[in-house]
Amino acid sequence: MNDRFEINDLLDAYGVLLTEKQQKIADLYFHEDCSYQEIAEMEGISRAAVYDAVHKCRVELARYESLLNHVRHAKIRSSLYDRIENITQDENVLTLIEELRNTETQEVI
Repeated sequence: MNDRFEINDLLDAYGVLLTEKQQKIADLYFHEDCSYQEIAEMEGISRAAVYDAVHKCRVELARYESLLNHVRHAKIRSSLYDRIENITQDENVLTLIEELRNTETQEVI
């Protein structure tokens, strides 16, 4: 699980389950593209501590996904919506798909 897009999807889905410190470090590393050294200086911790925190975040996010499969199922639903949109001209169906997509992107927490 090294793909940054995949990590960002997992962070979007499960980031709130990480500790505040993990969330901050993950945000700086994955979203802000800060280096381990930059994060270490900002947070007043060692570079090794940042590396360990990033590694632990990756492991935790992968564990959550392996248990809950939220991201995988969201991708499957999105693909199914696309397929339905491509085979229908029915405005009622297209409106329902749009509503479903909108519910997918709403904040749950």
